[in-house]
Amino acid sequence: MNRHGRERIKIFRTLDEIGDRREEREEAPRSRWWVGFGLLVGGVRGEHQALFLLWRLVCPQIGASLFASNIGSGHFVGLAGTGAATGLAVAGFEWNALFLVLLLGWLFVPVYLTAGVITMPQYLKKRFGGKRIRLYLSVLSLFMYIFTKISVGHFSGHEELRGWAIIWFPMTCAWPSPVFPPGGLAALMFTDTIQSFVMIGGSCVLMGFAFNAVGGYQAMFDKYMQALPRQTLSPNPALYNISASCYLPREDSFQMMRDAVVSDMPWPAVILGLSINSLWYWCTDQVIVQRCLAGKNLTHVKAGCILCGYLKLLPMFLMVMPGMISRILYPDEVACVIPEECKRICGTEVGCSNIAYPKLVVSLMPSGLRGLMLAVMLAALMSSLASIFNSSGTLFTMDIYNRLRPQASDKELLIVGRVWILLLVGVSIAWIPVVQAAQGGQLFDYIQSVSSYLAPPIAAIFLLGLFVKRVNEQGAFWGLVGGLAIGMARMIPEFFYGTGSCLFPSTCPRLICGVHYLYFAFILFCLTATIAMGVSLCTSPIPEKHLHRLVFSLRHSKEERVDLDTEEEEEAKQREAARQRRWEHAEMEAARNGRLEQALEVEGEAERRLRIARVGSLLHPKGHVPSWTAFRGPHAGSGAKVGGAANANFTFVK
Repeated sequence: MNRHGRERIKIFRTLDEIGDRREEREEAPRSRWWVGFGLLVGGVRGEHQALFLLWRLVCPQIGASLFASNIGSGHFVGLAGTGAATGLAVAGFEWNALFLVLLLGWLFVPVYLTAGVITMPQYLKKRFGGKRIRLYLSVLSLFMYIFTKISVGHFSGHEELRGWAIIWFPMTCAWPSPVFPPGGLAALMFTDTIQSFVMIGGSCVLMGFAFNAVGGYQAMFDKYMQALPRQTLSPNPALYNISASCYLPREDSFQMMRDAVVSDMPWPAVILGLSINSLWYWCTDQVIVQRCLAGKNLTHVKAGCILCGYLKLLPMFLMVMPGMISRILYPDEVACVIPEECKRICGTEVGCSNIAYPKLVVSLMPSGLRGLMLAVMLAALMSSLASIFNSSGTLFTMDIYNRLRPQASDKELLIVGRVWILLLVGVSIAWIPVVQAAQGGQLFDYIQSVSSYLAPPIAAIFLLGLFVKRVNEQGAFWGLVGGLAIGMARMIPEFFYGTGSCLFPSTCPRLICGVHYLYFAFILFCLTATIAMGVSLCTSPIPEKHLHRLVFSLRHSKEERVDLDTEEEEEAKQREAARQRRWEHAEMEAARNGRLEQALEVEGEAERRLRIARVGSLLHPKGHVPSWTAFRGPHAGSGAKVGGAANANFTFVK
């Protein structure tokens, strides 16, 4: 095994070892921006940790990567579609994130950095100890990736590229990039920075064309309320009737804060429930936090979060308003209400508002600029999916597979991570029909509803673990289990009965599905926190020696921390040392095997000759001894017959 082979099998187990690599990279600061390009050209690095984490990133890279990882194809389709259907209020989902991303930089990342963690399950492992919480979070996070990110990405990518003759070529080219992500997070951060400029620039161009087509900013507000489809009568009145509320724009379309009871986005739910979902996504999700952990220092991380917050102001103007303009320009398609007509236009009977943004691209932009917008859409799709694939591969290989098979080599971990990604893709594609019909065809509402049923327990445990020292492992685990049970009790019936549409309301019992999903998110958060605190107060607390630099109040502590998972880490180090010794021993044995095989061949030849000589001595008179030096028989390897001609290959001497 040569020197490069030895470097490929190294596994960085501590932050000190990673820090050494960080100092090496300081010697060439100008090359930082070319890391991603070099890795894209040069291929996959050997160390599997390099696939999951890159250090020494600066403010613009962090902010742009956060924005690009968040803004995916689901935003182009979902925000524009919901804007076309319901108005401006959906932009509140984006503006709410402006405050939560600041919490990430000022409250959460400082603790994550002092804790010395790479993944979020690893933080919970250090904070609470035990194995079950880390395993629970890893498995649940992977399920949420499937239901809320990967399947949504594939569906929205299909909607964006609908009707383009060139669709299969770019999709075929894009397919290997997330499955075999060269360079890992290094390449992703580099490409995210570039793709952020591409997305913003292309979206600004389309926004300009859209406002020019509708007659300006004020004309959009004047014409939106008159954007009605021409076909509003039911072709089969015996089967269903079409109410005016199903095709008329909402009266509160231009209001951000809507009625607290009867509206589609109640303002208390947006403030409370949406903040819970945003807390999970921006402060505890592996895809987002991983970018901040790769920062040069905490100052750059905070500045990157501020930059991302400013960029989150843009979707209102780049996506929501163009979606509303698309309804004005193409009401018969974007605002269709007759199920049979919608099925013909976009392939689903619940509505076609999701085609609002792609329709603008195809209809408004000149031929030359369509390629630019195609690049923008593919950039968003590839950026978000590649980030998700990279982070899901990290969770599965490091937190699940590596625990089941600690002796796995780096090459094996890389292969397993890629195979796992292929499995995720298959499952998410099978889930697309559910995404298409959920929440009346409103993609963004589907994303937020699923998050509201699964994310609040995670947000509650992270928030308590970060700020309340009294919470222990028993409280955190049973809080997560209880919260998951409550969330699934709402989610399963909703998908079983269906969310329905304006024409065909859902038959789900009102007791279960009657509460708005954002209100339910806040209720679930409170119930999880109550369970966690109640169980913790009834059991023994965690000694403070285990909490230094793991909670916010002790983030500056200089005391030595005794990690709850120290014993397991020591065992892992011992297993790694044993594996290293086995590799070195195998290398030494391989070097010896060449000489040993040669010696065995010589010894075997001597033994064969001795046996032949003994046979010859039995076949000839006493005193005739076979000559070893004269033996040159052509059949020595096949033995000698016991018979008359057996001595034909021997020369005897007196």
